[in-house]
Amino acid sequence: MTQKVHLWTAAFCAAVASVSIADMTIPVAAQQPAGGGDQTRTDLAQTDSAQTDPAQIDHAQIDLGTKTYAQKCSHCHGPNMINAGTITPDLRRFPDDKERFFTTVKMGKNGKMPPWGDLLSDDEITRLWAYISSRRDR
Repeated sequence: MTQKVHLWTAAFCAAVASVSIADMTIPVAAQQPAGGGDQTRTDLAQTDSAQTDPAQIDHAQIDLGTKTYAQKCSHCHGPNMINAGTITPDLRRFPDDKERFFTTVKMGKNGKMPPWGDLLSDDEITRLWAYISSRRDR
């Protein structure tokens, strides 16, 4: 029991440090507007044009997924998804299975990965999937 407490305490400290570092290092272009997410007419026009161009949709989703990954996932899965792969899986090798990814993120996995279903929206998980899929080893 004590070992689990120490493990979760270490994971929590790593998460706090990772989020602090991520907030300092994420490029300005990947950050959301400072106005609490309010969109200007220009932003809305860009969103509308992105909805008609699949390449722009993917790029926008990937950019937002990159930020979410840095804030929520990198402390365990490594910055830029690079880790030893001994404790957490190398997400660059995650199978091309969106449903499995969603289930794993929402419900957790084998008591090692905590469930994120209450903390991440479906849109955020979709953005994470876009980012992870873009980095997949081919």
